[in-house]
Amino acid sequence: MRFHLLAACAALSAAMSGCATAPRGAWVELGGARYAVEIADDDAERARGLMFRDSLGGEQGMLFIHEREEMQAYWMKNTRIPLDILYFDDARRLVSQQRDVPPCTLGNACPPYPSSAPARFVLELNAGEAKKLGLQDGAELTFGPGIHVP
Repeated sequence: MRFHLLAACAALSAAMSGCATAPRGAWVELGGARYAVEIADDDAERARGLMFRDSLGGEQGMLFIHEREEMQAYWMKNTRIPLDILYFDDARRLVSQQRDVPPCTLGNACPPYPSSAPARFVLELNAGEAKKLGLQDGAELTFGPGIHVP
């Protein structure tokens, strides 16, 4: 019995190490709303994103932090949740939006959803949030104190 418990703990620990980090209380504000966010700030976390999730809680999202501002393209491979993909520049201004992006089960054949301008930060929220907030390009993204950008 003890072996099974140790094996289960080891498996859980290994699985969690591949997930995006969520600094305690990390949040962003956008359009007057606050969202608790998980942070994806390395290649592995950005690649996994919100794959294999069956839901994303209300007022929650994932913030992707890239090393530099450049054209970005995201896709929905193995993503089960429709999303709004919001692209922000170095100044944290909204420069591009991909709204109501549907889930994709086509594997590597899933289409890309590119930014229309260089971006450094990408915020994924549940589909419909951008519309609900009435977001327009130029909207400012505010980081809470738990988010550190080099």
